[in-house]
Amino acid sequence: MGDIKGFIKYNRELPESRDPKSRINDYKEIYKDFSEEKTKTQAARCMDCGVPFCHNGCPLGNNIPAFNDAVYKEDWEKAFHVLNSTNNFPEFTGRICPAPCEQSCVLGINNDPVTIELVEKSIAEKAFENGWVVEEKGAPTGQKVAVVGSGPAGLAAASQLLKAGHEVTVYERSDRIGGLLRYGIPDFKLEKDVVSRRVDLMREAGVKFEVNANVGGNIKVKDVLDEFDAVILAGGSTIPRDLKIPGRDLKGVHFAMEFLEQQNKRVQGDQFEENQEIFATDKNVVVIGGGDTGSDCVGTSNRHRAASVTQIELMSKPPEERDPSTPWPLWPMQLRTSSSHEEGAERHWAINTKEFIGDGKGNLKGLKLVDLKWEKNPETGRFSFEEVEGSDRIVDCELALLAVGFIHPQYEGMLSDLKLEMTDRGNVKDEQYKTSLDKVFVAGDMRRGQSLVVWAIAEGREAAIEVDKFLQKESALVSNYHSPLFV
Repeated sequence: MGDIKGFIKYNRELPESRDPKSRINDYKEIYKDFSEEKTKTQAARCMDCGVPFCHNGCPLGNNIPAFNDAVYKEDWEKAFHVLNSTNNFPEFTGRICPAPCEQSCVLGINNDPVTIELVEKSIAEKAFENGWVVEEKGAPTGQKVAVVGSGPAGLAAASQLLKAGHEVTVYERSDRIGGLLRYGIPDFKLEKDVVSRRVDLMREAGVKFEVNANVGGNIKVKDVLDEFDAVILAGGSTIPRDLKIPGRDLKGVHFAMEFLEQQNKRVQGDQFEENQEIFATDKNVVVIGGGDTGSDCVGTSNRHRAASVTQIELMSKPPEERDPSTPWPLWPMQLRTSSSHEEGAERHWAINTKEFIGDGKGNLKGLKLVDLKWEKNPETGRFSFEEVEGSDRIVDCELALLAVGFIHPQYEGMLSDLKLEMTDRGNVKDEQYKTSLDKVFVAGDMRRGQSLVVWAIAEGREAAIEVDKFLQKESALVSNYHSPLFV
């Protein structure tokens, strides 16, 4: 590494965020600019460890020490090419990835880990600024591939297939390209110009995008199978887990994605009928579910000027430090506080929602909650809970947002028409990304279940290799998992 003692000389530093009281007035990304000199210093903390476990922590197997070294030496173009060799979209992961690589950083054993995500974002933005970002187009093969779904898995697959020389068409059932990136993640975490910038590059390079194109709906599955030499299904895990308790049909109870998608569309200029709008303004909001999606609901509710925002979680409160059950280099079980929580919210754990309470006119006015006591069975290691006697109470709530995860992809339409084999978990069954139907492949959450954007990109890349092999008998595309650096 450029500075072998950098990890001793420099402390971890991240960009400052805008003041929470002011940033809730807009939907812009919250972080201030970070100088190149400071980024160079952060890259210098990479310690040239004997075995770089960060490779293993990263689902893409990014060559992190190499691009850190290049940044320290101010060779930004080299840093970009190193990063781009394994990651199609570092401008996305550099903003919204939870950075499992940092949790696997060797320096993190007894110190603060290297700011890998920050360096990654900085490299990506430097590359766009200097015009180094291009979508490579290989020599034409004369073969056509359809990608169904324009989320991170679908876009990554399309990018790689274009590089292999195939003609690629991406079908998106919504009105804009991007899937989860476009409508699932708030602008204060990922401004949509960042998504459009990449989509424009892909379109200019030759990828065809079809919006309002619901395969299995207004686009017949048979027509797609007849027209294309191969098909990749990358439609995501889109069916949310419900909370089927009394009062579920009251007005004011919504899935988190209904709330987030509408606001993302609103930021992009869309308008809704008054009776369709979901606003948190002046309401007592309870977000049910303690994960990232719930956190996004908290941040959006704050921007709506909710009267109060409370986030509740069924499980017990995680420890503030890494739990012994998840030692380094595993992803740690520990408490995480997001930028949305900093803007204002009450958080409570080990709580179950028993009933949605109405006002007698079909509107939500409260939630019936109860505290839980969790215990671990010493023999099986499994946890179970029981309700705490006498802890039942009703809290004020005019807007309840269900952020309790997703259970499987949508079956109605495309999947039911294809009659594919499914796994016990309800996902599309595959063998090395190939489904039970000839020339049909699958990638992303539709295959592995609800997961991270970085995993979706990795899945799209690997599925593209298998499609290329299917069409060409061999592939020049490089697997992220066959590199000697992926230990």
